[in-house]
Amino acid sequence: MKANIYVFLFDGFSDWEIAYLTPEIKKNEKFKLIYFSKNGNPVLSMGGLRVTPDISLEDVVIDEVDMLVLPGGAAWENDENNEIEHLVKHQFASRKGIAAICAATTYLGKHGVLDNLKHTSNDLNYLKEIAPQYLGEKNYINTLAVTDEHVITANGIAPIEFAKEIFIKLKLYDLDTAEKWFQLFKNGVWTG
Repeated sequence: MKANIYVFLFDGFSDWEIAYLTPEIKKNEKFKLIYFSKNGNPVLSMGGLRVTPDISLEDVVIDEVDMLVLPGGAAWENDENNEIEHLVKHQFASRKGIAAICAATTYLGKHGVLDNLKHTSNDLNYLKEIAPQYLGEKNYINTLAVTDEHVITANGIAPIEFAKEIFIKLKLYDLDTAEKWFQLFKNGVWTG
């Protein structure tokens, strides 16, 4: 049975933040990659890429989401995308994977997901400003990507680190292969 990886798309999503991640998942037979948007209609990425999702939020079978991927984008900062609150809270309560990068981390901060887990974002002050209800400062780590339990967070300049953390969490690759992949895409070095 394939694990279902759901990626939430919305107008203005940061397309480059999932660009390293999604091809590796797509080509692996153990996973099913499912793109969804609020209403299933095409969305326009921050880079101007028009994308037609597979399904709408309404069509997501909540108990079949093994990992939820939330790319960044200004919509999070503008308090948009609130329609996914139920899905995020269900994932968190069910201890199923949530991966958020850049501004999407502020959404997790607003909803208490980061209060008791190690995490990162674009900057601690940024996170506190966008999510004034955030209470996880003691667990903030100033680094590019962090995994704690079932939650992965990353800085917006770290799409490769973000992808690597997800690969490790999903066991898409073993640790050695994940590190080789990382070195290839980050530093242009392949150690065969």
